[in-house]
Amino acid sequence: MIEQTISEIEARIRAGSVNEPAKAELLQLLDKLKLEAGALGQMREKQQLKNSMDELRSSVAGFEQSHPKIVQAVNSISTTLSNLGI
Repeated sequence: MIEQTISEIEARIRAGSVNEPAKAELLQLLDKLKLEAGALGQMREKQQLKNSMDELRSSVAGFEQSHPKIVQAVNSISTTLSNLGI
């Protein structure tokens, strides 16, 4: 959404009757805004990933508590397969 808005602004600047020095300055500011918006998007993605990982850890911990024998069996199988090089 932010990227679309920036693109629309850029298109209007390029199509408008803004003098060349002002146009160049505005386009430079838009480039800076694009970088900042990209960084913000990356930060959001990292936070969402962290939240998802926290939820997964919580779910696994709950599963371990409610089904300890299944977890023990899966861990044993995983260890055996790992020791076999699989």
